[in-house]
Amino acid sequence: MKIRLGLLYGGKSAEHKVSMQTALAVIKALDASKFDIHPIYINEEGQWIKGPQLEGPVDSVKQLEFGANEGAIEATGFNSIVAQDSSEGFDVVFPLLHGPNGEDGTVQGLLELLNIPYVGNGVLASSAGMDKVIMKNIFAQAGLTQVGYSSYLRSEYTGNEEAVCDEVEKEIGYPCFVKPANLGSSVGISKADNREELLAAFAEAFQFDRKVIIEEGVKAREVELGVIGNDHPEVSVAGEIIPKKDFYDYKAKYEDGDTALVIPAELTEEEYANLKEMAVKAYKALDCSGLVRADFFLTGDGKAYINEVNTMPGFTPFSMFPLLWKHTGVDYPELIEKLIQLALDRHAEKQKIKYTI
Repeated sequence: MKIRLGLLYGGKSAEHKVSMQTALAVIKALDASKFDIHPIYINEEGQWIKGPQLEGPVDSVKQLEFGANEGAIEATGFNSIVAQDSSEGFDVVFPLLHGPNGEDGTVQGLLELLNIPYVGNGVLASSAGMDKVIMKNIFAQAGLTQVGYSSYLRSEYTGNEEAVCDEVEKEIGYPCFVKPANLGSSVGISKADNREELLAAFAEAFQFDRKVIIEEGVKAREVELGVIGNDHPEVSVAGEIIPKKDFYDYKAKYEDGDTALVIPAELTEEEYANLKEMAVKAYKALDCSGLVRADFFLTGDGKAYINEVNTMPGFTPFSMFPLLWKHTGVDYPELIEKLIQLALDRHAEKQKIKYTI
């Protein structure tokens, strides 16, 4: 019997376009003999639109962008979609969403309430992993080594710009990186080497979030590992990002192609073992499940700092996460099926929980 798979993609997020590319890639890789594929598009205004079950090839994201008059529903009416389609509903949902309103625990919470199996991290890991400040605070509690960081709310910054910059220069110094606390894909990130650039970086980041994080810049290699699993995570080989420009921003990732990915990264056995141990420690500290990509800085003297984990990393066949697993021996279609199975396993495990006394 085929698995009835719901795909959630698009989303009300600055990472909407990234999600569309992810959805297209996943649909192309799914084995139609194993899955009935049901697309649910979330447009940039946050409207949920259910498309028809996919029966043939999909060649472009345009085919996945349904109009508001083609089956719009309220997110809170998601359970009615399931009921309309079948008395059994979806067997599992794959949220292919990046950024706020999708990767941050909100959609995961809806699926939890509806008791529908879903791929990827749960509410806690998704929300804590989305907020870089909360994530780093948890990593600090777990004893993971990190670069220096501080954060500000827009209300703390506005009207106190020069005083905030004084604090950043004293506590973090230059160079530093200024980022929206709750966004991925390097959207809104700037590097600052002086006061003028720092002010511009704050202005850029506050366009995308009410909270901004400032991180110490270190001269280091950027090394990433993939992690999949539930209670017993597995770790991929390591990959290295070598940006051709100053740093790995949104344009370098998705537009210019000005980045080289080296897989496997050239590491000593000791360096890889240390990064692997830190990746698992971070995974467990956030109570992750399904998948994450763990990102590190590795200095010339071999010192490793965890930068962040991404609870829904870039997921096209050309993204780092699937490539890491390909070099580990798990190709893209197999990786998707593994993640779906992990979702079903986790859901089955949770059904053992007793909710009455």
